[in-house]
Amino acid sequence: MIDIAKRVHDHQWNIDPIVRSLLDTDFYKLLMAQLIHKRHQNVEVEFGVHNRAQHIPLADLIDENELRAQLDHARGLRLSRGEVTWLRGNTFYGKQRMFSPDFISWFEGYQLPEYTLTRDGEQYRFEVKGAWHEAMMWEMPVLAIMTELRSRAALNMMGKFDLQVLYARATTRLWEKIERLRKLDGLSIADFGTRRRHSFLWQDWAVQAMMEGLGDKFLGTSNCSIAHEREVEAIGTNAHELPMVYAALAQNDEELAYSPYKVLEHWMADYEGNLRIILPDTYGTKNFLKNAPSWLAEWTGIRMDSGDPDEGVRLAVDWWEAHGQDPREKLVIFSDGLDIDEIERLHNQYSGKIRLGFGWGTLLTNDFRGFRDHALDPFSLVCKAISANGRPTVKLSDNVHKAMGPISEIERYKKVFGTGAQTVDEVIV
Repeated sequence: MIDIAKRVHDHQWNIDPIVRSLLDTDFYKLLMAQLIHKRHQNVEVEFGVHNRAQHIPLADLIDENELRAQLDHARGLRLSRGEVTWLRGNTFYGKQRMFSPDFISWFEGYQLPEYTLTRDGEQYRFEVKGAWHEAMMWEMPVLAIMTELRSRAALNMMGKFDLQVLYARATTRLWEKIERLRKLDGLSIADFGTRRRHSFLWQDWAVQAMMEGLGDKFLGTSNCSIAHEREVEAIGTNAHELPMVYAALAQNDEELAYSPYKVLEHWMADYEGNLRIILPDTYGTKNFLKNAPSWLAEWTGIRMDSGDPDEGVRLAVDWWEAHGQDPREKLVIFSDGLDIDEIERLHNQYSGKIRLGFGWGTLLTNDFRGFRDHALDPFSLVCKAISANGRPTVKLSDNVHKAMGPISEIERYKKVFGTGAQTVDEVIV
């Protein structure tokens, strides 16, 4: 096992780059990139970083030269021969050759495109523009880099013994959670913690802890690099990015209303089985299910990523039953800001009523809450598509604090999608 505290104390950051592989990204990014590479190579998209936690002054905490150095290092990465072999020959979700020769050929020669970085008050403004399938791959690297540099800013103020105690406390906290998870019969849980992790080394350590502590209850990790290195399953399906861009490309309100389902038509043409998971909350779960084509009810399951999870389950169960489906055979994946108490509650509440899965994110890979006067508390940093072919993107969500886009477009989308009441939940991670 790597002695993380010693690595941090020795300050050997020149041999500890934050992003060390193009596979240091989430599996769903590769699945989406393949779909986009196949169908939308001419779509130009702009991505930008937004710090939802404005009280954390990233531009004051993170040295700009160090940030640029880490971003430029990521731009210099290419897939290794072993990584290409893994993508080409590994079995994912029970399917051999998940990725087409055309996509592999493109990705083998890929490098992250140029970016712009400016300071905007106490925050940094990071933007990248380009072909959708190329620009989109910046999401995970830039979030991981900014989040870890913020962690390093606090760690650099600590001595050797402080660091040993810090990581001992964090290790104990995580292991105590794992011991509680052991007691949940039939648990299925995966690591979804790449974007806002404490560090790459800590995420890798957390995955190893889950492997040892949970055995078959641990399904795998969303992080492709760690999945490759640790020989566990790469986990993930799709994200809000797809419906947001498809919606922005719609030529009229009728196309806009159907755009979330057009995404899933294309997804169904490319992927099958447990990859057919619906993410319904981009423009409101209730309206999405109300207007959904009947063929969607035959899909494997649904992922709950915002709003009241109990209300989401109720809507899904009613919808499945209305379409003659047995909810006990359907998979519901919870992934919204989970921690141990909520995982236990949801598991006890719904075990035996539906098939359950959990995507445990930031509070698996970055739970340093309360340490160092809260200087290491996780926070909500996002990198989203903000325009497509010059048109702004919009996200409504089931939680108003996760909504984004110009006010005029938000109002238009609410009318088109018939979005009802949204929850007002604090976004911690």
